[in-house]
Amino acid sequence: MTAQAFHGFEGSYLGDATRLNAGSVMECKICWSLYDPAQGCETWQVPPGTPFAALPDTWRCPTCDAPKEQFMVVHELSPQAHATPDNTENTENTDTAPQPRQSATPADNTAQHPSEQAVPPATLFARQLEATFRDIHANQMRGVPIVNAALNVKAVGFQERDGHILGVLITPWFMNLVQAPLPDTGGPTRASGEKVLLGFPSGDYEFTAVNRDQAGDLPPYLACSLFSPMFYFTTMLQAIETAQAALVSLMDPTLHPAYRPAPASNTPVAARTAAAPC
Repeated sequence: MTAQAFHGFEGSYLGDATRLNAGSVMECKICWSLYDPAQGCETWQVPPGTPFAALPDTWRCPTCDAPKEQFMVVHELSPQAHATPDNTENTENTDTAPQPRQSATPADNTAQHPSEQAVPPATLFARQLEATFRDIHANQMRGVPIVNAALNVKAVGFQERDGHILGVLITPWFMNLVQAPLPDTGGPTRASGEKVLLGFPSGDYEFTAVNRDQAGDLPPYLACSLFSPMFYFTTMLQAIETAQAALVSLMDPTLHPAYRPAPASNTPVAARTAAAPC
């Protein structure tokens, strides 16, 4: 495969499949589905033990149909360690290529995982949202008629803004704008279901308070419904692009109901230039 085929690829191995360990576990950047060589891919009839680099060029994510170029490394394990995790001799004696990011012991590998490192509050909150709603999806929403089976849970565009965290949460049954306070900033505690009007450059929007104190899995946050149910969307990529567009529109002052464009001047440019003070 040529370097051009990987143009724009953001994986940590820089798009060069020859640098992948045969046991590397890959993650789709669109829907976060994993490809684990130890398990293969039942959808594409890829047998267990098939490295990601050995997948055919026509292979695509079985969940969201993203191409191989949209996958990135999440774990780099030697094939021996993947096949026989209890055999320490196999994990120490491997003929695979050098792996600068791989630690010497399994314990060190765990410490190097991105989820264990310090992350910005917005990223941490997004991960908490995803973990919580993936659990809800798996244990409470399976088979419910409003669930769109083509979609997964995904937090999109979460960033800090004016002392808060703002982004869009996609699930197979809703898409919501979500705003939460930054950690340790305080603020009013609202009961679940309480309505509050929040102002943005594009206008004012009604949010609903969500307080999961009993579950203890998320801090309180505010949610504004964008879509529910989600049958308008046929792919995860389509839902993500819509979420990204919603965040851009939210910050567009020209969409505000009170926006009035500045009146155009009828004075010729040359006359305005001549009249301008020196």
